[in-house]
Amino acid sequence: MGTLHFDSSDLEVTEDFLSRHYARMRIGNAAPESCRIRIRREAMPGVSVDELALDFDMRYSVTPLQKICLCLVHEGTIRDHAFGDVEDSYGPGDVVSFAPPELPYEGRVCGARYNITMLDPELLGQVATTIPGAAPGPVRLTGHRPVSDAAARHLKRTIIHVRDHVLADPEVASEPLVASTAAQHLASSVLIAFPNTALIRPTGTDRHDAHSATLRRAVAHIDANAQEPLTVAEIAAASHVTVRALQYAFRRHLDTTPLAYLRRVRLAHAHDELRDSDPASATVTAIAARWGFHHSGRFAALYRDAYGRTPLQTLIGT
Repeated sequence: MGTLHFDSSDLEVTEDFLSRHYARMRIGNAAPESCRIRIRREAMPGVSVDELALDFDMRYSVTPLQKICLCLVHEGTIRDHAFGDVEDSYGPGDVVSFAPPELPYEGRVCGARYNITMLDPELLGQVATTIPGAAPGPVRLTGHRPVSDAAARHLKRTIIHVRDHVLADPEVASEPLVASTAAQHLASSVLIAFPNTALIRPTGTDRHDAHSATLRRAVAHIDANAQEPLTVAEIAAASHVTVRALQYAFRRHLDTTPLAYLRRVRLAHAHDELRDSDPASATVTAIAARWGFHHSGRFAALYRDAYGRTPLQTLIGT
């Protein structure tokens, strides 16, 4: 976790760095007189977001990353990118999945500035479950390009949000609830963007399991563990149902989602802490982050909607 900087014009040093921080790879340069690369990485558990800038054309051949690797191109191009039986090229504005976690890939970066966001594949299983009868294992992406322009825009906004509003503040990003919430939000955006093996709509069994007793177990688990970095999958397991059944139960009985209910419970805890804290030693930002709210403006809006006043007014007792 934290920030990592790299700036070098030595191809051998660059190859060693990339092999240590991504996966073992070989790189080459078509123009040896220029080979500067700059990398800034921000990371939290399960997720890293890198900004890379190359002033040369770099060939790459990479062993499997064992992670979901997303690429968002800002400038320049990535050409002849190939994995399995897929070969494609990407330009400014494209956001793609570079390769399945278990496959090697190769291609050329052509004077590009781009973003690489990597996440543990297990994160997808925290927000969804696989289609019944699918091959055993984690939820998998089955395509490398987004299903629509709207889905691509949503994913790009999510990546930028995680980069600029979560990872940009190390103190905020270090809060377990912030990291968990942001990672699940990113995983959900990935599943929205790319074709995959997840099943979102409930089956007949899920609908049968989405009864009031399921909701009571889920609510009790959330209420007792709101201070922990809960995932939807963990709440479903504690309720003895699938993720789909859990989501359907909350929609049927409360017209909300498990994570929205969890956010409401955490907001109540933040309210209690604001009310009981000493304004000389506590801050709204720190209390909000402790309860998983990393965006101060959104926290203030949620708080005003729920309590009719600002968080600061509660903290200072006005």
